[in-house]
Amino acid sequence: MVAKITQSLKEKNTRRSVTKVKLDDDVVSQYLIDNPDFFIRNASYIERMRVPHPIRGGVSLPEWQMARQRNKISQLESEITLLMEHASTNESLFNQLMDLQVQLVKASNLNELVESLNIWAKSLGLNGAYLYLFEDKWLLNAPSNYHHFALNSSRFDFIRVRHLQYSHQYLGSLNTTELDFLLPEHGYVGSVALSLLGQFGDLGILIFTSANPQHYHAGQGTLLLEKLSEILPILIEKWIMRKKAGKM
Repeated sequence: MVAKITQSLKEKNTRRSVTKVKLDDDVVSQYLIDNPDFFIRNASYIERMRVPHPIRGGVSLPEWQMARQRNKISQLESEITLLMEHASTNESLFNQLMDLQVQLVKASNLNELVESLNIWAKSLGLNGAYLYLFEDKWLLNAPSNYHHFALNSSRFDFIRVRHLQYSHQYLGSLNTTELDFLLPEHGYVGSVALSLLGQFGDLGILIFTSANPQHYHAGQGTLLLEKLSEILPILIEKWIMRKKAGKM
């Protein structure tokens, strides 16, 4: 009798524990993972299952899976196309940089170097290129012939704070005050590319200008500007000496 009562209690407890198990996404997913042959054993049921569809109301599970695969393939194709475009762009930038670098190395003085930058910029459809050197970092006073490249870094700070506080490059537009300061005889300038020279951005500023307001804008790559900003100070030191630290 005791044995029967014990068995009955066990069965009740078992039934109670079973009723406590509720099906949810995790339980169903784990079951399918633990039983990989489920779809093979129930192939006929799978074909009759319907998955909600925003346009058609519902589609079969195989159709839904095929649609997912098509979308995945399309996404992969888009990613591959984008990678190829980036590779092509990078190759173009590399070739442009190499061509320019040859011309810059050939320059016999700083004026010729800036003229090479200007010619190269115009060949790309830009208005021109401009170079300024911060006067607290370079010996630009007499007998130097390059004082017209000097720029007071303190006076430049209002542009640095507004556009170059977190990056050595800025792509976009400048207001009238900024243009009048950097390019007194600028004419019409739609957009600009600014790049600070030197590892710490304290040696000068390289400027490219375009009449197109959309030519330079946030989000564009700055690799070419970065490389030019590394090369130029090395070349400039052929003609202008750097000031020693602490010497103003």
